[in-house]
Amino acid sequence: MAQEIQEQQSQDIASNWVNSSVFLFYLKVFCILAFVLGGCYSLYQHRYKGTPDVAVPDNTLYTPKYK
Repeated sequence: MAQEIQEQQSQDIASNWVNSSVFLFYLKVFCILAFVLGGCYSLYQHRYKGTPDVAVPDNTLYTPKYK
């Protein structure tokens, strides 16, 4: 009976701090990496695709051209 309790406590995350801290560390690293990569991918999807060709009237240029 005591051996079963000892085995169960060694598998419990609340009583075995060594294994739980390693697990939580890698979980945090994975979550941070997932958020960073997701943010980079989102920025890549919404990137500036270049200057569009906009028709500018001649009378509004820096040196306007009048008729």
